[in-house]
Amino acid sequence: MSADPASLLVTSLRGVGNKIAEKLARLNLYTVQDVLFHLPFRYEDRTRVVPIGSLRPGESAVVQGEVLLTEIKFGRRRSMLSRISDGTGSLTLRFFHFNAAQKASLERGATVRCYGEARKGAATLELIHPEYQIVTALSNHEAEEHLTPVYSTTEGVHQLKLRDLTEQALKHVDDVYEWLPSDLLTELKLPTLQEAIKLLHRPAADISVHELTDSRHPTQQRLAFEELLAQHLSMRQLRERMQSHQAPSLKTAGKLQQQFLDALPFELTGAQQRVANEIQTDLDRDVPMQRLVQGDVGSGKTAVAACAVLSAIEAGYQVAMMAPTELLAEQHYQNFRQWLEPMGLQVAWLSGSLKTKPRRESLASIEDGSAQLIVGTHALFQAEVEFAKLGLVIIDEQHRFGVHQRLALREKGSSEGGHPHQLIMTATPIPRTLAMTFYADLDSSVIDEMPPGRTPVSTVVIPDSRRNEVVQRVEQACKSGRQVYWVCTLIEESEALQCEAAEDTAKALTEALSNLKVTLVHGRMKAAEKEAAMSAFKKGDIDLLVATTVIEVGVDVPNASLMVIENAERFGLAQLHQLRGRVGRGSHESSCVLLYKNPLSRRARDRLAVMRETTDGFEIARHDLEQRGPGEVLGTRQTGLAEMRVADLLRDQDLLPLVEQTATQLFEHWPEHIEPLIRRWIGDAQRYADV
Repeated sequence: MSADPASLLVTSLRGVGNKIAEKLARLNLYTVQDVLFHLPFRYEDRTRVVPIGSLRPGESAVVQGEVLLTEIKFGRRRSMLSRISDGTGSLTLRFFHFNAAQKASLERGATVRCYGEARKGAATLELIHPEYQIVTALSNHEAEEHLTPVYSTTEGVHQLKLRDLTEQALKHVDDVYEWLPSDLLTELKLPTLQEAIKLLHRPAADISVHELTDSRHPTQQRLAFEELLAQHLSMRQLRERMQSHQAPSLKTAGKLQQQFLDALPFELTGAQQRVANEIQTDLDRDVPMQRLVQGDVGSGKTAVAACAVLSAIEAGYQVAMMAPTELLAEQHYQNFRQWLEPMGLQVAWLSGSLKTKPRRESLASIEDGSAQLIVGTHALFQAEVEFAKLGLVIIDEQHRFGVHQRLALREKGSSEGGHPHQLIMTATPIPRTLAMTFYADLDSSVIDEMPPGRTPVSTVVIPDSRRNEVVQRVEQACKSGRQVYWVCTLIEESEALQCEAAEDTAKALTEALSNLKVTLVHGRMKAAEKEAAMSAFKKGDIDLLVATTVIEVGVDVPNASLMVIENAERFGLAQLHQLRGRVGRGSHESSCVLLYKNPLSRRARDRLAVMRETTDGFEIARHDLEQRGPGEVLGTRQTGLAEMRVADLLRDQDLLPLVEQTATQLFEHWPEHIEPLIRRWIGDAQRYADV
């Protein structure tokens, strides 16, 4: 019986010693199976020789001709030029790196076959550094039978080496185990894994290069399906493992929660009540809650989180609330203090910038249990932080944290084999395609209703050449009793980015609008200064708040009805949407002005058009996913996120419902196939492997 390619090391292949194996490791190729799954990223058609006379600039082709002249030219760069002709036309081969043996082989009268991209040259078309071979009467110069694969390479491992290694590895392809049951393959009308791998490494000459390049061939879809399935299974498996753990049941009479709701100056919306009930149902159980709450800017996620906090406190447990930036964490801290301290509850603050004495006091109150809610940044999961009795962890904007940071905080509450409940909140709606794939370990709730009185924000896009008109509009808004935000991208002048500095803008606006009260807020101000400025704006003492993106989160001023965002073309969709959410919080008609600098790139134009056309967070998230891709949307710090090798979430999203169904069938009928599938595609990158 042949060995499993997954256990055969690359050193078992001819021509791979320790040095080559080290270089292959840079491509994550350790076994023969890894080589088989290292698929080409494009293909070249070398199956026919093209007449030189028919070549056009930009075309890649195989040509064959007789060498007319080979010479070395000395110019800005020394190069070797070899003129060839086949009777239909002539072209020049240009080499910048060459040796004497190459020059000798390309002597006048030699026949050469070469492949490359035709470019315009001084006298003829040129092929720069083409792949070539000298054709003799004895050499085999038949055209290639297959399309030629092009692989991702690394220094010291060129294309010819990888083609040779895949040729050897393909002898083992029939030993690659098929983990999808044949019944399922028939039902899904998918080719076998072996058929797919063979075809993708050596496609027949009659297969469309374009279909392969666009990854639309059924064999590519087959592998994309299996990879998405493995990713989904790993998340479902994580969910099952979590469900096997213990958690404290936080079932209470709900007295604190009722006291909080009675004190609120508004009633929760139907959506807030529904999501709060879903969370409470999870907290009542003795398995860890893993719930993701999505809600657009201003939908009231914090009030829902407060209900969960009070259930945990009433049940005798502590709550940790973590936010990715000090500003957002600080805003949560202030909100919760206003809500909880009148109820006799203690809220502690912990961040990296806390001075020694207050830090020591916070740590002591966390350890002795006198602090019932602890709000902070990633400082919460540092080794010195000891919780007395952690029952609930709340994480805001979870995609901004690495997976391991989220795990580290959960481990803080592990005691006697139990784990705290987890509530994850985001105001950046996650498109369903991402949620199904990367958040399959979480239950999902959506606050899909805005509080009453919220008015839709109308958005206009204006070039900064009309800046004076915008300043007049600001003046009119303030004269009518409203307040205005003016958002800038930088604090200090930066010629390279061509952005207006917030300080300069504040100064210019103060001069232009001398009858208005203008103030400035930015991230480098001391916390007390920042708080004072924002508080004055909230009270209505300030007409115009000039700010950097610090006001992206946390500020709730119902009287602010106009926002101006400078250099709007430099912001991403998610951030523009977050910023715009600061207005339209009252009953007044609200507007957002996106000021941009010309010239606009096509992507920037598309982004601004999306903002003008919709205020729907999920629609904006879908466009964001299309424009930036899943990696960036989820956050580059999502360190546990496995990179996709074949699948593409945008291109292959129509496969996802089938992936979900297949995962369920595997769990029910073939559970022993799950682990090998995950190992094949995700391996060491499997998220939460240590759960």
